[in-house]
Amino acid sequence: MDDPESTRAALHDFCAERLGPELAVQFVDLARPGFALTEAENPGDAAGLSRFGGRAMLEPGTPWPTCDGFPLSLLAVLDTAPLAPWLGDLLPASGAGLLNFFYLDAESEQCDPASYDLMQKYGPYETQVSRVIPARHPHAVETDPPARSSLFEPVPWAASPGFAFPDSFDWPAWRALELGPDVDDMHRAMPDVYVQELLTDWSQRPGALDTAGLAFGRPQVTTSNSPMLPRGEDPNLYQHLLQLSGENEWYIGGEGGWMHWSIPTDALRAGDFSRAIPTPALW
Repeated sequence: MDDPESTRAALHDFCAERLGPELAVQFVDLARPGFALTEAENPGDAAGLSRFGGRAMLEPGTPWPTCDGFPLSLLAVLDTAPLAPWLGDLLPASGAGLLNFFYLDAESEQCDPASYDLMQKYGPYETQVSRVIPARHPHAVETDPPARSSLFEPVPWAASPGFAFPDSFDWPAWRALELGPDVDDMHRAMPDVYVQELLTDWSQRPGALDTAGLAFGRPQVTTSNSPMLPRGEDPNLYQHLLQLSGENEWYIGGEGGWMHWSIPTDALRAGDFSRAIPTPALW
């Protein structure tokens, strides 16, 4: 993987040429390290054990997560070991190991009809329908799902590092920018538009992350709705964990919805994944 510090420095130089030095410093400060997740063409390209679907990687004795006794479905495993050099102090000092992402499957062709009632009862944003369970590498073993839990065909992931910036709908992040006295009121009210107008060749930036699958970084939203946090929570205090777009076998919220998970940054650093929450962006 490329060096994060040199990539960030190149990104700053790219932005400074277009935004000016003062705004560039502020803007690059909004960037968070992340990884574009794409299907690994060869086994050697995979980011450790990272993958969509397949069987959970759990430590023996770890109970399978449920919602009112109904089993959740494994959607992804994220291997944080090969990602850690890019994440600085975001992960606990002892490491985060393997992260198993579970959710209530009420969408796929193989979902159990009982899941519909549970999703209606709780809704897609509640912790009851989701779980993120860590496992230590030396102890984790492939674990078969229980009956009524969906099992998706595994797709190993390659992970390309870079930096993710706030989505256009992430207003709390954009409000941190001070655009200077010469900017008109319209652009001051919409700092994202002002910056985007200056960065006309944005796709050519160093450390670009342009993919539907994303680990860490910031959520990228295409459904006109930002990922939902609990009412009153400051999104600046949360860290994005994983983004899934529609897969061949599974969708959240119909074909337009994207799935996300987030966690309070202090909980991530402490390794407390019981505080991870589902933050889907739905139509």
